[in-house]
Amino acid sequence: MVKFGKWITKHKNIILIIAVLLLLPAAYGYLTTKINYDVLSYLPKSLETVEGQDVLVDEFGMGAFSMVVVEGMESKDITALEEKIEAVDHVYDVLWYDDVLDTNIPAEMLPSDLRDAFFNGDATMMIALFDGTTSEDTTMDAMTEIRRIVGKNVFASGMSGVVTDIKNLALQEMPVYVVVASVLSLIILLITMDSLVAPVIFLATIGMSVVYNLGSNFFLGDVSYITQALAAVLQLAVTMDYSIFLLESYEANKQRYPGDKNRAMAHAIGNTFKSVSSSSVTTIAGFLALCFMTYKLGTNIGIVMSKGVIIGVVACITVLPAMILTFDKAIEKTTHKALIPSLDGASKVVVKLRWVALVIFLVLLFPAAYGNNNYQIYYNLDTSLPKDIPSYEANQKLKEKFDMSVVHMVLLEDGLSAKEKNAMIKEVEGVDGVKWVIGLDSLFGPNVPDSMIPGDIKEMLNSGEHELQFICSDYASATDESNEQIHEIDNIVKKYQKSGMVIGEAPLMKDLSDVTNIDLENVNIISIAAIFLIILITFKSILIPIILVAVIEFAIICNMAVPFYADTPLPFVASIVIGTIQLGATVDYAILMTNRYHKERTQGKKSKKEAILIAHQTSFKSILTSGFCFFAATFGVSVYSRVDMIGSICTLLSRGAIISMVVVLAILPAMLWLFDGLIIRTSWDMIKEKVWQRDKQKTEEA
Repeated sequence: MVKFGKWITKHKNIILIIAVLLLLPAAYGYLTTKINYDVLSYLPKSLETVEGQDVLVDEFGMGAFSMVVVEGMESKDITALEEKIEAVDHVYDVLWYDDVLDTNIPAEMLPSDLRDAFFNGDATMMIALFDGTTSEDTTMDAMTEIRRIVGKNVFASGMSGVVTDIKNLALQEMPVYVVVASVLSLIILLITMDSLVAPVIFLATIGMSVVYNLGSNFFLGDVSYITQALAAVLQLAVTMDYSIFLLESYEANKQRYPGDKNRAMAHAIGNTFKSVSSSSVTTIAGFLALCFMTYKLGTNIGIVMSKGVIIGVVACITVLPAMILTFDKAIEKTTHKALIPSLDGASKVVVKLRWVALVIFLVLLFPAAYGNNNYQIYYNLDTSLPKDIPSYEANQKLKEKFDMSVVHMVLLEDGLSAKEKNAMIKEVEGVDGVKWVIGLDSLFGPNVPDSMIPGDIKEMLNSGEHELQFICSDYASATDESNEQIHEIDNIVKKYQKSGMVIGEAPLMKDLSDVTNIDLENVNIISIAAIFLIILITFKSILIPIILVAVIEFAIICNMAVPFYADTPLPFVASIVIGTIQLGATVDYAILMTNRYHKERTQGKKSKKEAILIAHQTSFKSILTSGFCFFAATFGVSVYSRVDMIGSICTLLSRGAIISMVVVLAILPAMLWLFDGLIIRTSWDMIKEKVWQRDKQKTEEA
C-alpha cells in the first residue's frame, strides 16, 4: 500500500480534479433517483395482500383511495364537488350515494346501513379512487390537487394523504438534516482536534463521498425516504474516524520523515488502509445484515449504507490525502494547543475501579434485558407524523363523524352466487368493529338484474374476473383489535371462497407486523454471527469476539431499554435496524482498545495491568472523538425531525453512540482484566508467544 500511497501523493492534483468532476454525474444521479415514501411497498411480493393490490391495479385500474368527508354542504354543491374531484388527473372514480339514487330522492330512502355509511348529520362521505398505487407520484399529485380544490370543511383522509404528507415533510427537512449534522460534527471536531482547518477538510471530503453514494443510488431504481434521510447522516457519523486515523498517522510519519511530506503521507495511507479496512468490515457487515430481511426496506438501507462506507474508505485513502497535502500549510498555521487535556489520569482511575464497573454491569444487566424485551412497537404510520398536518386532521374528522378509521377490501373471484355473497356479507357485518359492507349486492340488492346496474358502478366494483367489496372498520390499523378483526374476516371469506382475499391498508399493516417480527430476530442473529466471525479472524481468538460482542450487545440492550422505562413506543423500523447499526458502527471502539491490548500482551510483552492501561490511555481520546461525532451527527436530526420514523432512529443512534462509548471505556477494561487468563490461553498469537508461561515466570521471579 505504500507504493499506492506514493502514487496518490504524486498525482494529488489529478485526483482532486477527478473528484470534483465526478460530482457532476453524482449530482445528476442524486437529483433523478426516485424516492419511495410508502413503507408498505417493501413487503414481499408473495404475500396475498400484495398480490391482491396488484389485481386491484391490473383489473380495476385503481390502487389507492381516499375517504373525503364533507361538512355543511347542500346536495347540489356536493355533486358539483364530486364532479370536480372526478376531473382531477388520475382520479379513477368517486363513489357517493348519487351513484345509487338520484340526489332528488331523500337520503332517508337509502337502506339504513348505506345511509349510515354515507351520512351523519350535516356530514357526508365519498370515496375517491385513484388509478395509481398509494406511493406513486401521480397519486400524491392528485391528492395535493384534491386538497387544493375542496376548500374548507372538506377533509381528504386515507393512506394516500399520509404518504403525501410524509413526502412534503421529508422534502422540507432532508436538506436541514445534513446541515445540522455537519455543523454539530464540526463543533465536536474543533473541540477534540488541534487544528481549525483539518475538520473543514474532513467534512468536505465526506461531503463529496456522500454525494457519490447518493448519486450511485440511481442504479437501484428508487430509495426509501428513510434511507435517503439517514444515508448522509450515518455516512458522516461512521466514516469520520477514517479521516482522523489518516491525519494522526500523517502527523506521526512527518516526525519520522522530516521535510518529506509526500513520503510521510504515502506511509500514512498504507497504515490507514490496514486499520480502516479491518475497522470498516464490521460496519459493512452490520449494514449488510439488513439485506437478509424479508421486508425489503432493510435491503434498501443495507445496500445504500454499506456502499457509503466503502466509498468513504476509498475517499479516505485517495481524495483526503490529496486535500491534506494541498492544504498542509493552512493546517499547520491553524494548529493550536489541544483543548482536551491528557486523559492518562482518568484511564488510571477507570482501571483501578474495574471491579466497580463489573458490579454496575451486573446490576444493570437484568433490568436492561427486561426493558429490551418489552418495549412497545407501533406500525401505524399516522403515529409517526405531527398532529398539525392535513392527513391527521382528516383522519380525526373521519373518526369523529363516522366512527371509522380504515376501510378493508374483499376481492372475490367471479362465480359466487348472490345468495352466497349476501350470506358472507351478513357474517362479515357481525364481526366486532365492522360498521358496514358495500358491494354490488348491498347497493342494489340480489334481485336487481345486471342491466339495471349503472355501468360506472359495475365497472368500479366488478372487473369481470373479480368483484370488489368495501368493509368499514372502526378499529385503527396496526392494533390488536384490527388484526384480530382482519383474521376473522379472512376466515369468513375463505369459508365461502378459498381464493378470496382481504386487502387494503390494515391487512398490509398486519402482514408488516408478522414479517418484521421474524426479521428482527433473524437480522440480529446474522449481524452478531458475521461480526463475531470477523473479530475471530482478526484476533485469531475464541474468547475476544465473545467479550467484544457481549460488551456492545450490553450497550444495545441498555439503549433499547430506555423506551420501555420511559414508556415511549418505537416505530417498527427503528426496532429492527438499530441493533445491527449500533453493533456494526460502535464495535470499532472495542476493537480499537482490544487491538492495542493484544499488541502489548504479545509484541510489547507487557503484564496484564500494563497492557490494559496502555490500551485505555492510547484509545481514550480516539473513542471519545468518535463517539461524540456519532452522537453529534445524529442528535441534531433527532431533535429537529418532525417525522418520528426518522427522529426515533436518530434518537436511538445518538443515545446508543454515547452508551457504547461509556460501556467500552468503563466496562471493557474490566472484562479484559477478568478474562485475561482465558484470553491468553485461547488466542493463537498469545499461545505462540507463550504469554501464559511468560506471566508465570514473572510471577515466580517476583
